[in-house]
Amino acid sequence: MSAIRLLILGAVRQHGRAHGYQVRNDLEYWGAHEWSNAKPGSIYHALKQMAKQGLLIAHEIAPSTAGGPPRVEYEINDKGTEEYFALLREALSSHEQKTDVLSAGIGFIVDLPRDEAVALLRKRIAGLEQWRSAVTEYYTPEAGPEQLGHIGEIMNMWVHSADSGAEWTRGLIERIEGGAYTFAGEGDPFVGVLADGQENPYATGPRPDDEDAP
Repeated sequence: MSAIRLLILGAVRQHGRAHGYQVRNDLEYWGAHEWSNAKPGSIYHALKQMAKQGLLIAHEIAPSTAGGPPRVEYEINDKGTEEYFALLREALSSHEQKTDVLSAGIGFIVDLPRDEAVALLRKRIAGLEQWRSAVTEYYTPEAGPEQLGHIGEIMNMWVHSADSGAEWTRGLIERIEGGAYTFAGEGDPFVGVLADGQENPYATGPRPDDEDAP
């Protein structure tokens, strides 16, 4: 699973309608260019591809100030919304996700009801525990990694990854169950996007004349 699809669908959904530069600006504001493959070229390409796939509606709004093709605003439709929530649920529940996918899922977790978010995270813990159990069929953590030569360090890393991942997830569940954050249906959501024209202190480059060109 690629994080960029979830990130872009979520960013467009938060705006209602957004042009390519707005999406790029949001993702840079969140630092996604540092922990995912959400680079400018990938963002613009993914927007166009998802429009072709019927997940986004592309609206031509005005000619570029540079005299190029019309600028495009993207709007998520029902199919895109269904895809977004499927990706979000998978990102939060699967223990096999890469860090960028899990990070994207956490970034949009409040789009779900609180109880569902907790249930998905508990599923992630169950997967981590099952994975740890499978590893320890061949490796006894108490005996140390040397029991398998240097290859034991791989098993040791896996066990520590499972333990730390489960511990972090339990902490997140505890905070959510304790009332942290505003989830779907509970009131005004946290606003994590920049208004059009608002300066982004984390922008990686100047605003292009054609907002939908790489």
